[in-house]
Amino acid sequence: MVESRCGILCSECEHKEQVNCKGCINIKKPFWGECCPVKECCENKKHEHCGVCNDFPCGLLNQFSYDEKQGDNGKRIEQCKKWCSK
Repeated sequence: MVESRCGILCSECEHKEQVNCKGCINIKKPFWGECCPVKECCENKKHEHCGVCNDFPCGLLNQFSYDEKQGDNGKRIEQCKKWCSK
């Protein structure tokens, strides 16, 4: 089951319960800000998640995945690949 646009597993997020987040697929804006450029890009292209995009993994997704403070060392990119293989 796809949980996010970028490959983050919302079910593993420590903030999900604290802020009653339903995941970016089910909300208009993330709890942490006005917009998420990855979510916005994916939805503008009418993709279920980034893994189905012809540009995957793009510079924007790589930037978020490998961000020093909030990145996950590419885990979300690997998750998108798993969703595509199902």
